[in-house]
Amino acid sequence: MALYLRQLCAQFRNIHVQTSSKLLKNVVDANAEKNERNEIVKKVNDLVANNAHGRLFAVVHLAGKQFKVTDGDVIIIEGYWPPDVGDKITLDKVMLAGSADFSLIGRPILEKGLVNVQATVIEKTMSHTKTHFRKKRRKQYMRTHFYRVPQTFLRINEVSIQDEVDNPKEVRGLETAVF
Repeated sequence: MALYLRQLCAQFRNIHVQTSSKLLKNVVDANAEKNERNEIVKKVNDLVANNAHGRLFAVVHLAGKQFKVTDGDVIIIEGYWPPDVGDKITLDKVMLAGSADFSLIGRPILEKGLVNVQATVIEKTMSHTKTHFRKKRRKQYMRTHFYRVPQTFLRINEVSIQDEVDNPKEVRGLETAVF
């Protein structure tokens, strides 16, 4: 057994490790990546400043659900929700916004005030009658329960980007400040 282990160790001593230049080609240059990122942010800011982005969409978090909305959409919120008919609402929890040319992705939500989503409550009503039927086999147990759920209809009035991308409000103006 000891002889076998000596031979095995001798084989491991003879192994030579060689590095390949093919593996090093995948390393990304930090400066090149930063320059590319700055170019993309500049293009998005130019599109927003010139209002050349086309139709905007947003994914908003509302009443425990996510809705993909754009101008003129009507969304239905099921369950009790306090706002009354005619109330104008600003949806703050925007998770994603974009157009055909770009997308702004929040982690988990975008900065408050970057994207403006305005909505109006247009109707509050009850849903259609739903049926909940329960049955236990071979026990002569059957129950039918009919119920309706309150619904709130929201019309999305506007989806717009208010500020420059990647330029938070609390940091603006600090370049010229004297401390």
